[in-house]
Formats: sequence, structure tokens, C-alpha cells
Amino acid sequence: MLSYRHAFHAGNHADVLKHMVIIQLMRYLGQKDTAYMVIDTHAGAGVYALDGDYASKNAEYDTGIAKLWDRKDLPPALKEYVDLVRSLNPSGKMRYYPGSPYCAEKVMREQDRLRLFELHPTEVKVLEENFRKLEAHAAAQGQRPAARGKRVMVHRGDGFQGLKALLPPPSRRALVLIDPPYEDKRDYTHVAQVLADALTRFPTGMYAVWYPALQRNESRQLPERLKRLGAKSWLNVSLAIHGPAPDGFGLHNSGMFILNPPWTLEPMLRELMPYLVDVLGVDDSAEFVLESGET
Repeated sequence: MLSYRHAFHAGNHADVLKHMVIIQLMRYLGQKDTAYMVIDTHAGAGVYALDGDYASKNAEYDTGIAKLWDRKDLPPALKEYVDLVRSLNPSGKMRYYPGSPYCAEKVMREQDRLRLFELHPTEVKVLEENFRKLEAHAAAQGQRPAARGKRVMVHRGDGFQGLKALLPPPSRRALVLIDPPYEDKRDYTHVAQVLADALTRFPTGMYAVWYPALQRNESRQLPERLKRLGAKSWLNVSLAIHGPAPDGFGLHNSGMFILNPPWTLEPMLRELMPYLVDVLGVDDSAEFVLESGET
């Protein structure tokens, strides 16, 4: 299905959780000098205009980044995330929101690599254009990559299939982000199957899966399926900003499931998630879940 456009949801509460976690995972990888690769299987457009037709239709960013924009008491990990969004809005007005590709590009170092997959024909064109603009801006500032090879490569195609050819990466260090739209319920099965194969090819990789916590069975069962894949360790964190709607529609809860997470992530989230519940929560049903395990 090629109808999904992430611009409708840019900057919402799910994006806050997802992008904050991604930044922290990359910071951990960056503690070693050895290069790492970030692979995004469903990259989207990279940057979204919050005053554009798509994002402004439902203004979902009001449930997420907008509530953090002027806060002066942000925990360090959230401040780093908000500062990154601010870097895309030098005027101080919240007009643009960075997707996962832009977040990754801003955090990665010169020796690191970013591989982006996008299947939607319109989204991938916008993604390519956004990164051309980034390269042109860097060149205008006199910035020339010293490392050999292309830091960022955009692939037009199915990230589930494309992932196989990139694992294991040359440096044996990578973060794989899997973030399908889940419009097609088969995506839940595809996620589990792709991760099972990826762990066979590259068992020490770090894998981060975003998922919507919906009422449908496939959504509720996904975290349990991922726990049984046999990774050395796992962490599951979810954030609900209110209870489910009576009709079952709307995204009120989402999660990040990380295979082979850094040891630093769980204690950081234990301190940070109550803050997110307090600031982003809409009613008394707002809550977070944080669990981890080893195999």
C-alpha cells in the first residue's frame, strides 16, 4: 500500500518518543571511534513542513513537539532532541520537523554512514531533494567530506528487502531502524520475519522498531513476538497520552522495541518517561511501560 504519508503525523507524541530514542542510540554508538552505519528501512521524506497542507490538517504536532518547544525544564535527552529540532528552525518559530533521516544525519559523524530506503514514489523524491539541499548548504559553507565513500545514500525500494544486502556492515557496527506504516496488517509479520533474518546475518547489531500500540491483535502481539527472536537482550518502552477512543481509531499509544540495546538506555528512560507522561499526557489514562530482558 502506497497511501501513507508521514507528514500527517509529523512531530506528534510518537515522533517525540521515537526520535529521542534514536538520538540516544546513536550517541552511544558514537562513543567509540570506529564507524557505524544507520539503516532506515522506511525513511519517509526526511523533513516536514508543519504549516503545510498535510501536517496542518490534524496538527498532530500539538500532541508532541509543540508541548516541549518552550519548556525550560527538559531532561538532558529531551533537551538534545528539542535542540536538534530547533536547529532546523533558526528563526525560533516551529515550522519544520525533522524525520528520522535528518535526525540521524545531524548526529552521525563524518566516518559514519546512513542508508535510507523509501518505497513511496513521491516521498522518495522529496527525500532525495532534501538531502541534495543539505549537501548544497554544506558545500556553500565550505564543508567537504574528508572520508572516502558517500555518507548518505537513498535507495528507492522496499527496505525490508534491501536490508539483507547491507548486513553485516563492513565495520560490524550498526543501528537498524524499522518503522513501517502498519497500514497493512502484514507489516507486523514482516517486521518479525525481517528481524529474525537480520539477527541470523548480524546478531550483534542494534535494532530499533517503532510500533503503534493499537487495539488490533497484531499490534498487541508484536512486542511478545520480538521478545522471542533470540537477541541477547531487549528493551520495550511505550507511551500512552490518553486512553483509547471508543471507536478504536486514532493513535494514543506507541512504542519502541530495541534489540541489543545499550545498557545506558533503560536507566535514562526510567528517569525521563514520567516527565513525558506529565507533559504530554491528556488525561488520567496517560502512562508509560518500560520493560527489558535477556535471553
